[in-house]
Amino acid sequence: MKLEPIAITDFTARIFETWDKGWFLLSAGSFADKKFNCMTVSWGMMGTMWNKPIVQVVVRPSRYTFEFIETAPDFTLCAFPEDQRKALSLLGSKSGREGDKIAAAGITPIASSLVTAPCYAEANLVIECRKVFTDAYKPASFIDPDIEKNYGGSNYHHVYYGEVLAIRGN
Repeated sequence: MKLEPIAITDFTARIFETWDKGWFLLSAGSFADKKFNCMTVSWGMMGTMWNKPIVQVVVRPSRYTFEFIETAPDFTLCAFPEDQRKALSLLGSKSGREGDKIAAAGITPIASSLVTAPCYAEANLVIECRKVFTDAYKPASFIDPDIEKNYGGSNYHHVYYGEVLAIRGN
């Protein structure tokens, strides 16, 4: 599928639906070195921070992808057509520690245009990001007590802000 560059300032999306209902595939690591992993994400944000176009994603330390996003300088977010929903479900429920879940999902990693993390041939939207900030969520900072219900007392997300460097889509 040929993806065309989209100027960052021209990118539009139904952002709440895109995150919650559409899901993204978050990938981190080195495509060239064949050392990367991915996971389906539905929590995150897009906006402007520090005068930069920013994507914010969260990853729990228990996830295999955490090892990659912690050490990688960048990451990608890819969206897929509805016919790839089963693949995204598998990629969000299986660990890359236990085998080649990407091959099992039937998607094809390819080189990104500007970052080391891969994107995927089947994607209909690719967002390439350079990490600019990270921190761990701290329970003492939760103002709304309902937030804690997402954690069960441990395995708090780490947050990553990525400056958007390139967007391609169709």
